[in-house]
Amino acid sequence: MITMSSLEAQNQFGLLLDSSQREPVTITRRGRPVAVVQSYHDAQTIPHHIAKLISETYPLRGKDAGDALRQTFRKIASKAEQDGLTEADIGKIIHEG
Repeated sequence: MITMSSLEAQNQFGLLLDSSQREPVTITRRGRPVAVVQSYHDAQTIPHHIAKLISETYPLRGKDAGDALRQTFRKIASKAEQDGLTEADIGKIIHEG
């Protein structure tokens, strides 16, 4: 994920918009993540709860990041199961996106 400071985002807004079309951009203030800018298409195709779970793991590194990511995948799988999605459904969604 690309990271920009809030000042960079303000001064290079066009670059921010262009970059967000390729991948989400994290905006930081005083070194802390405060926002994520993503394309409209991504916002429509990635359910909010999944994006939130992923964003919670972003500041982590090393073993903590791996543990948090595994926990996130378990939460995603549980939510998908509650929503009635199968692994095949999820694979189809990923490959269509």
